[in-house]
Amino acid sequence: MIQAAIYGATGYTGMEMVKLLRRHPAADIAFIVSQSQAGKTLRDVFPAAPALPLLAGADAPLEAADVVFLCLPHAAAAETALVALAAGKRVIDLSADFRLRDAEVYRAWYAHSHPAPELLAEAVYGLTEVNRAALPGARLVANPGCYPTSVLLALRPLLLSDIPLAGPIIADSASGVSGAGRTPTQTSHFVEVADNYSAYKIGRVHRHLPEMEQAIGQWRAGAPPLIFSPHLLPVPRGILSTIYAQLGADASEDDLRARYRVAYDGEPFVEVLPPGETASLAHVNHTNRCAIGLKLVGRTLILTSAIDNLVKGAAGQAVQNMNAMFGCAETTGLL
Repeated sequence: MIQAAIYGATGYTGMEMVKLLRRHPAADIAFIVSQSQAGKTLRDVFPAAPALPLLAGADAPLEAADVVFLCLPHAAAAETALVALAAGKRVIDLSADFRLRDAEVYRAWYAHSHPAPELLAEAVYGLTEVNRAALPGARLVANPGCYPTSVLLALRPLLLSDIPLAGPIIADSASGVSGAGRTPTQTSHFVEVADNYSAYKIGRVHRHLPEMEQAIGQWRAGAPPLIFSPHLLPVPRGILSTIYAQLGADASEDDLRARYRVAYDGEPFVEVLPPGETASLAHVNHTNRCAIGLKLVGRTLILTSAIDNLVKGAAGQAVQNMNAMFGCAETTGLL
């Protein structure tokens, strides 16, 4: 059995990790960590959860783990990764600490120097459908962000095609409130969110933007710029991204859909929807799936891409990466 440890188990993503690993037939939870709730049990924090003891990081028996999941804030995650890697453990980081390849880009967006820049070149970007070949030998995996997962899976077949693109790519993405984390803020307060729908951090402000630009640049040299506008939905979970790409030549919707079907043929967690169907949260919530819809209007390709932000956008994709790292079928524990 794979022995898994979870740091940051009392956040929404950490709790989702507990749910997934508890039902995983090839994994056990070795221990869980919460600095803020150490000494309690997980049931004290989430009444429906198992009564697993919550440890402080200093008390964590790292020797008992094979893989460490880091559901921690940036910087704290990298510092914990250094400790775990030094102990010979494999690490899957769900923070942003190892997603960006350039330490200076990280510093510019996160306002401090990277705690472990020497590890950036080693970290495998864990968009599983793209980088699965690198996962079996990986010591350190950077789990993608939730917004980038929805946008990049939708764009990749187009970016890798020979179809010319003109003008900016526009991604309007809407997330459920759990994407803001469990620590309450005024903007995530029930009274602010209920009966409301709002954009936030538009322009070149949201920290997921450089992560998406990094992948887009790897897949197509000279790609058009990305305009990313995140929104807050008054629902607990799920992400729906509506993406507009201007084609530089005539194309048919049938041809585009065929290209997408070929690109994701055999992928258990990516579904290209039939003509006339657009992706929705109902397609994906509480699953590790990504649903992608296509509609061509003139030379404008409209993509709709839906994921559950806590599963395919976080804990589920992390388990999918763990499965690939340890030689399990990627669907293990996720269907």
